[in-house]
Amino acid sequence: MKASETKVEDFLSSNKTQFVIPVYQRNYAWNTSECLQLFNDIIETGENDKINAHFIGSIVYVHDDVYTSSKIKELNIIDGQQRLTTLTLIYLAIFHFAIESNNEKLKSEINETYLINKFASGDEKIKLRTTDNNLDALKFLLRADKTEEYKTFSKVIENFNFFKKKITSDNLKSIQDGLSKLMFVEVSLDREKDDPQRIFESLNSTGLELTQADLIRNYILMGLNHEDQKNIYDNYWETIEKLAKNETTNQSLVSDFIRDFLTLETNNIPKKDKVYNEFKLNYPTTSFEKTKETLQTLKGLVRHYNKLINPQNEQDIDIKNQLEYIQKLEINVSYPFLLKVYDDYFLKLIDKNTLIEVLELIQSYAWRRFIVGLQANSLNKTFMNLYKSIDIDNYLPSLQKSLTRKIGSQRFPKNQETIDALRIKDIYNTQSKNRTYFLHRLENHNNNEKVDIDNNLNITIEHIFPQNPDVKWKTDIGSGDYTYIENNYLHTIANLTLSGNNGALSNKTFIEKRDLEEKGYKDSRLWLNKKLASYEKWGKEQIEDRFQLISERFLDIWKIPSIEFTEDIENEEINIFDIEDATSRKLEYAIFFGKKIQVKHMSKLYIEIIGKLFELEPSIFFDSKLGSKIILVPKEEQNSLRNAGRINDDYFVETNITNNDKLKKIKQALELLKLEDELFIKYSPSLEEQSEMII
Repeated sequence: MKASETKVEDFLSSNKTQFVIPVYQRNYAWNTSECLQLFNDIIETGENDKINAHFIGSIVYVHDDVYTSSKIKELNIIDGQQRLTTLTLIYLAIFHFAIESNNEKLKSEINETYLINKFASGDEKIKLRTTDNNLDALKFLLRADKTEEYKTFSKVIENFNFFKKKITSDNLKSIQDGLSKLMFVEVSLDREKDDPQRIFESLNSTGLELTQADLIRNYILMGLNHEDQKNIYDNYWETIEKLAKNETTNQSLVSDFIRDFLTLETNNIPKKDKVYNEFKLNYPTTSFEKTKETLQTLKGLVRHYNKLINPQNEQDIDIKNQLEYIQKLEINVSYPFLLKVYDDYFLKLIDKNTLIEVLELIQSYAWRRFIVGLQANSLNKTFMNLYKSIDIDNYLPSLQKSLTRKIGSQRFPKNQETIDALRIKDIYNTQSKNRTYFLHRLENHNNNEKVDIDNNLNITIEHIFPQNPDVKWKTDIGSGDYTYIENNYLHTIANLTLSGNNGALSNKTFIEKRDLEEKGYKDSRLWLNKKLASYEKWGKEQIEDRFQLISERFLDIWKIPSIEFTEDIENEEINIFDIEDATSRKLEYAIFFGKKIQVKHMSKLYIEIIGKLFELEPSIFFDSKLGSKIILVPKEEQNSLRNAGRINDDYFVETNITNNDKLKKIKQALELLKLEDELFIKYSPSLEEQSEMII
């Protein structure tokens, strides 16, 4: 590695040199505020005679002794492409200013010094060879043809126009003087001696905002020659980047996609900032063919992922509708599972009806849990393992069986529990997306003509018994019902409906709302309003009656499969927080952070988990009351314990406590470290062992 201070103008004016932005680099992405900051720095530097130099960071490149047919030296830019591209745009803006000012001398000087290799031809002529889209824009700007229009959006064009507007005859000299003082650290790498990928990672750790996908792309491509880089990028990575994007927000989701892929393939959920590390660990680039196989798998799955995040791209209207529902509910944790299910559909292992039933089942599972109030954070582990439970020859029933047999925090709420929760659930004050989803599905269930609630500004949610009722309400329904509804039903589904005339109905009495000409419930075509047309008042009895109607429709939409179990439902991997009693069963194993621990007894599990938690976060045992609760002592004091259990070479804990106390303390420790979803156990399946005590 060679590092030296270099003037920007000296670097860019290097003779017979081309600065190559490899395909694995991020697209040019500087915004106007960053351009303005650089421009202001240049002006300030140029106007201040006391400033001799202004540093703008570093440029890191690799020269592999590659020369073009025209003897042009290629420098592969590893870091600094954003600055390098922006500086080129400033020189291009000066170039255009010179053309418009008929300044031939300045035009030739800028063009032949900083923008082109004068005696080269084709793509070798341009000094900054960016990736294809940006290269087209740069070539367009170099042509400077006023009769030509660049029709597609480009950050290169946008930022060029920004600089072009900034340059005037009054500030041109200051800009040129400022550019002549710009300095950066030029870092030249030797691939034989230096590790460009490691250096790139180091640069990222010092503050560059690179995504996990950026790091993975560079990891895959950086070690390849230019031809292989282009082949891999064009045939695989470009497709992945294009399809793993939310087309509504234009947000790249490549990092999320690869995280879901790793979850699916490794049966472990990487932390969001560790996706690159996990990918590198599981998919080393030692074999070019293996790398292509991995990318081919990613390329196949990303086509399904594109439809999960952009349901509008699914051609089948019925499947599209279900995907839109899942997107509305933001059941993103189901994506690793759904990628495989979608792939099975693509491979014709299942038909359309089965796919739709799976999508409906996932919605029912998630929506019932929401109504009951179960936390969603346990679902990532549920969906991570869910596909393993599918029997291809018995696809849907095996999936239904797996979901409905879950217990505790992972359970599929039964009908009675769900309806009891729905009766008192505050629907009005839930998130808008959930509220809209609920009302949309209730209204449109089995309707031939769908009512668009999501995108219809004329339809609003209305309280039947108003939030601020007219004084006549108390007279109409009596003070008892008035108070009861206000305290118990105001924001529940039984008291909510849809209206295209919310302003007209407002706080009127029920009869006025019902009979309002052309705007009342009697004239409404909405299912949610049909029953309202038959009531003579709106009291507790009517609310209960309407809730019964809605609950029946609810159970018809969000079904729970009817599955009979002949085997022990607890013979599964169970979250430790779903266990209330630890005194009657032996263990087969435990799973902590996705890794299996072979333990048979609660005493052994207690030592293992406390030891691992202490290794993970020792300070919390001393900074909180946890250490005293588990009676943690250094080895010098182990004799003070009735039964000392070693958690490492230096510390011991008291183990002369009941198994239920051990269970309680494990839960307390996990809660403190916010690891409630990291420990699962599986009971021994042996019937003989079920009757033995855990010791």
